[in-house]
Amino acid sequence: MKFFVDTADTEEIRDLAATGLVDGVTTNPSLVAKSGRKFLDVVQEICGIVDGPVSAEVTATDHETMLKEGKKLAGLAPNIAVKVPLTPDGLKTCKALSDAGTMVNVTLCFSPGQAILAAKAGATFISPFVGRLDDISTDGMQLIADICQIYNQYEQFETEVLVASIRHPIHLTEAAKMGADVATLPPGVLRQLYKHPLTDAGLAAFLADWEKTGQSILDD
Repeated sequence: MKFFVDTADTEEIRDLAATGLVDGVTTNPSLVAKSGRKFLDVVQEICGIVDGPVSAEVTATDHETMLKEGKKLAGLAPNIAVKVPLTPDGLKTCKALSDAGTMVNVTLCFSPGQAILAAKAGATFISPFVGRLDDISTDGMQLIADICQIYNQYEQFETEVLVASIRHPIHLTEAAKMGADVATLPPGVLRQLYKHPLTDAGLAAFLADWEKTGQSILDD
């Protein structure tokens, strides 16, 4: 499973990218707005930090303007994935950009039927939002299971399942068991994956025992 980090905070991205765990980045207008910086400047900087796909979202809602915005975003760097909404105009834009060789991330997916449409439109990634479904008392993880099952039935579907709106590590591990291709994680959730009380307790015990020896690995 690939890990994308879901943020527009370039310092966070640099820190996490240094671990070797980050395969790409997803952004959206809300995340970039929090940075207080110009959208295109932030996106271009992120593209220089990571080698993998960087999702940058269009802000238009009509096909003609979406396509213009998508082409401009794609021109920023070769690792841009243009993010479009799962609407008729968004899918039309997805088809045009995909045919031109641009990676496309179709976002705001909430049903298996929508995911089928995105795959047929040539999307590189489909982004089902599990947390937002959970918020309305719907099983978000069932959507991931359904999409993975459907995509696996058809060799011609090359779209990768990018699990979005992840709220906690359980979302991630369940998605991994279902065979999802990508998880995009807020930095805080990615860091939670390190944590386990038995790891902390074990390390503390090892260090206490080592200190009793009075030795240092770096001593001559």
